[in-house]
Amino acid sequence: MALGGMYDLVGGGFHRYSVHREWLVPHFEKMLYDNALLVPAYLHGWVVTGNDRYREIADQTLEYMLRELRLPEGGFASAQDADTEGVEGLTYTWTEDDDVPPELLHPFEHDRFIVRGELDPKMRERLFEERARRTQPLRDDKAIASWNGLSLAALAEAGRRLERTDLIDAARALAEFLLGPLSTPAGRLFRTWRAGQAKHAGVLEDYADVANGLYELHVATGELRWLEEARRLVLLAIELFADEEGGGFFLTPSDGEPLVTRKKDFDDHPTPSGNSMVAYVSLRLARLWGDSELERHAVGVFRLVAPLLPQAPSAFGHTLNALDLHLSPPREIAVVGPPDSKVARAALAAFDPNAVVAFGPSDDVPLLLGKELVDGQPAVYICENFACRAPVTEAAALA
Repeated sequence: MALGGMYDLVGGGFHRYSVHREWLVPHFEKMLYDNALLVPAYLHGWVVTGNDRYREIADQTLEYMLRELRLPEGGFASAQDADTEGVEGLTYTWTEDDDVPPELLHPFEHDRFIVRGELDPKMRERLFEERARRTQPLRDDKAIASWNGLSLAALAEAGRRLERTDLIDAARALAEFLLGPLSTPAGRLFRTWRAGQAKHAGVLEDYADVANGLYELHVATGELRWLEEARRLVLLAIELFADEEGGGFFLTPSDGEPLVTRKKDFDDHPTPSGNSMVAYVSLRLARLWGDSELERHAVGVFRLVAPLLPQAPSAFGHTLNALDLHLSPPREIAVVGPPDSKVARAALAAFDPNAVVAFGPSDDVPLLLGKELVDGQPAVYICENFACRAPVTEAAALA
């Protein structure tokens, strides 16, 4: 994708899709959810392979999100248009009269060209500065809770793995936005926010994506508040959306607008479905709290989707991630001490998507109960079903 037309070589970030059989020409619209989901994909690719190009793509995509989509209140706008002044791709395309090496120009339409090829940092900066002087595409300033939840997870994990405090700060500000302006005084989520006004009751994916983002923020910061808020939202999602008789979760809340029938959505296109994400984050929290009820609700999702998985597995990508977590041997990591300690960084350095993490000390999270610093030093406890090995205080012991 990064080699094809969907990736913006000059400004970073991904366009929505390609309209070219060889993927060289994009439809120029940019969506928050696409970029929020692609950041961890490239980040994980870098962690697993060591390929610095994957890290660069993640960096540049985050750069784009913060520069173009971040709102003053801390949330993120939904999208940027494909058109500028009614012309598709006008901001992003070039002419032969522009100061662009001819070998980088690929034909688009109306005697305009897109840039494809290798850009060195100086060339990229120069082209971006020139492009920034043009009229820019309109931005949809509506903040959608679920898409901002996906962004929160991306910012928090990237900030942790890349050791960037600016990303952690942006993630904290986003969490405050989601739990403030995008929430009711009673702590329920709104669906959207724009120009100071929040509207519409949140749907299942809003609660699921925000809860998962808050979990990731806890792992990045070690601050217990975010883990507690993640659990609160999951429990609220169960109260509002769970189908206790048939299993799974409805899209709309039980006290929402009366409908002929309440729909359940399981399709993970183009974003994780509310059912797959609420199952995933419920399992993560179930393993920290030893909560069989959270696990039961997640399994209810799998039972409904199981007959469909062999027919169209690509339609249920995130469901398969959640199912993989459910079927994997439990692996809990309890960390007592700050997340920037050497031993904590060593414990969380690898890509281990089926491990769950909690930072203490705290007696309010069952996994953390009774776990303390060791001789005043940060300590990591590796556990399986709450049976923990001796605490580790030296990073080398986790290498």
